[in-house]
Amino acid sequence: MQASSVASRRLLIALIFVAIALNYVDRQVLALLKPTLEAEFGWSNSDYALLGSAFQITAAISFVFVGWIVDRFGVRRALGWGVGLWSLAGMAHAVAGSVTQFVAARVALAAAETVGTPAAVKSAAVYLPIRERSFALGLGNTAPNIGAILTPLLIPPLALAFGWKSAFVVTGALGFVWLIFWVLGTKRLVPIAEAPVAPVAETAPALTTKAAAVADGDRVDWGALLRDRRTWAILGAKMLSDLFWFFWLFWSPDFFARTFGMPQSALGVPVAVIYGFAAVGALSSGLLFPRLLARGWSVNRARKTSMLIYALAILPMPLAAYVSDPWSACLIIGVALFAHQGFSTNVFGLAADVVPAMRVATVIGAGAVAGNLSGAGMIEFAGWSIDAGLGYWPMFAVCGSAYLLATLWVHLMLPVIRAREDQ
Repeated sequence: MQASSVASRRLLIALIFVAIALNYVDRQVLALLKPTLEAEFGWSNSDYALLGSAFQITAAISFVFVGWIVDRFGVRRALGWGVGLWSLAGMAHAVAGSVTQFVAARVALAAAETVGTPAAVKSAAVYLPIRERSFALGLGNTAPNIGAILTPLLIPPLALAFGWKSAFVVTGALGFVWLIFWVLGTKRLVPIAEAPVAPVAETAPALTTKAAAVADGDRVDWGALLRDRRTWAILGAKMLSDLFWFFWLFWSPDFFARTFGMPQSALGVPVAVIYGFAAVGALSSGLLFPRLLARGWSVNRARKTSMLIYALAILPMPLAAYVSDPWSACLIIGVALFAHQGFSTNVFGLAADVVPAMRVATVIGAGAVAGNLSGAGMIEFAGWSIDAGLGYWPMFAVCGSAYLLATLWVHLMLPVIRAREDQ
C-alpha cells in the first residue's frame, strides 16, 4: 500500500503540472493573436484591456468560492471538472465574432481556470512533508512558465498555417486528452498521513480518518480564517506581487510589437526566453529555501531572506522601458520574471508551511482574489497609459517596487514565521 500511494502521489504532481501548463497555454493564446484579432475586429487598446480585466475580475470572484470547493470536494474531483470546463471555454473563442462574445468566452475560461492553483497548493500541503513542499511547489510553479514558453513558439505558426480559430480549438482539445489520464490515473490516490507511522493498532484508524478529512472533506471556519494574521499575510503578498505577473502575461507581446516594431511572427522567441527565466526562478526558490534550512536557519529567517533576495532582484525592472533593443529589454524583464516566480513560490511555500491544512486551499484562493483584482487594475491601467501616450514605464515602475512592499507586509503580519508542525 505504501509503495502504491507514493506512485499515486508522484502521478498526481505530474498531472497537476501538466494541467497548470495547459491553463496558461489556453489563457495566453489571445495575447499572442492580438495583432491578428485587432486587425480583423478593429479593437482599440481599451477594448483589448477590457478582455484582460474581465478575465481577472471573473477570476477574482471565482477564487472566493473555488478554494472552498477544492477543500470541500478534494483535488481529484475539483480539478477534473475544472479542466474539462476551461477546455470547452477555450474552444468557444473560435466561434466568437465580437468583443462581447470574446468577453463571454474569457469570463467562462477565467471561472474554470481558477481551480488550478488552490488544487496544486492543497496537494502539497496534504501529501508532502515540509522539507519537500518547497521543491514540489517550485516545480509546480514552473508549469505556467512551460506553458508560457511553448505557447509563443507554437501558436503563431499554427495560426498562420491554419487560421487563428485553429489555435483555440487545438489548445482546448488538449485539455480533454489530459482529462482521460486524470480520471484513470488518480483512482489510487492516498493521503500521505494514511501510511501507518507506528505499529499501534489503535492509532491507525484515527490517523486515516483525519487524513481523509483533510484531503477531501474539510469545512472551513471563515471567521477563524479572517481573524488569522497568516491569512492576511498571504492576501497582502499575493495582491502586491501578482499584479506584475497578470499584467505581463496579457501585455508582453504588445510591448515588443509596439516598442520595437516586431511582427507577430517574431514575437514568440523573446516572450519564450523571458518565461524561460521565470521557470528557472521558480525552481531556484524550491532549492534555495531547503538549502537555508539545511544550514540550520529557522523557517522564519530562511523564508524571509529568500523573499528579500527576489524582491531586490526585480528592482531594475523600469529600465526595460528605456533600452534601445529588444534583447536588452528581454534580459531585464527575464531577470524580473525570474525574481517574480522565485518570490511567488515562497508565498505558496509560506502558505503551505503555516496555514492549517484544512483551509490552505481556501487561503490560497482568497489570496488569488486579491492578486487577480490588482492584476485587473494593472491591465486597465496599461490600456489607459498606452492610449494616453505614456507607454509602459509607469507599469514597470509599479511592478519594480511592489515586491519589497510585499516582503515588508509579510514581516509586519508575521514577525516570526513558525511552521505548522511546530505550533
